[in-house]
Amino acid sequence: MSNYYCLVAELPDILFDGSSSPYSVTRFKEDVYPMLSAADACCVDIFFLAWDNANILKILRKGEEAIIAQTGCYTHSELVDIIDSAKNGDTPIAGVPAYIYDFVEYYIENEANGNILWEDVLNTHYYNYATKSANRFVAEWFMFNLNVNNVLAAMTARKYKMSVADVVIGNGEVAEALRTSGARDFGLTGTFEQIEQLQRMCENPKLQERERQLDELRWRWLDDNSVFNYFTVERLFVFLVKLGIVERWAALDTDKGMERYQAIIADLKGGMNEHSMFVK
Repeated sequence: MSNYYCLVAELPDILFDGSSSPYSVTRFKEDVYPMLSAADACCVDIFFLAWDNANILKILRKGEEAIIAQTGCYTHSELVDIIDSAKNGDTPIAGVPAYIYDFVEYYIENEANGNILWEDVLNTHYYNYATKSANRFVAEWFMFNLNVNNVLAAMTARKYKMSVADVVIGNGEVAEALRTSGARDFGLTGTFEQIEQLQRMCENPKLQERERQLDELRWRWLDDNSVFNYFTVERLFVFLVKLGIVERWAALDTDKGMERYQAIIADLKGGMNEHSMFVK
């Protein structure tokens, strides 16, 4: 594992206080990422793959003319090549995570099925990949987020009297409990320490306040679990994730937050029987 004394020392402090950061995710990718070892770059790549996931869906849905974000690991032309190689059954391009090919192949085979929530299918692949990272901290961070997202989805589904099992993605102890337990806490008290906090958050009718509480929860997890990581890639990863949180809030307003919430509810009500057979 490499140490990055100078890089870490030069990074500015980031506060979750509503102010914007003088740094940015884009600048991190330009200035810090090239200085990482190959193994550490693979850990950080998992963060950037979230943009590639969204970009792949755009290209699959809208074709090569789709306008994509430039924050991911791959350029527009590289993503088109990846999709074409999957369509043609060619040998996978070296270095591209296998989950991307698995998803593209499944999408091509089932594109006509209007009942599949493609974001959920892709997220399942992505989290299965991310939670198996060779870096323990990175793997645990993505497992934590998977569990938080699943708990929130399960609570929302239960509130609207929908099938909880159909909205839970991925694997693990928390996912299994959410799918099978009828208890108010899904039997997670004592197993998943954030369950009570998430229950209280879900009872908060103020959407933006609830979103902020969730990001504060994530921020605390990053701080609590990186105490002894001083000049390693884990410290850089924490900085990068915090940058993403700050940037999201700088761009967020109440109307956008409500649109996001309504989209989530619409997806839940859309029916998930088809995609649930695949994601589990």
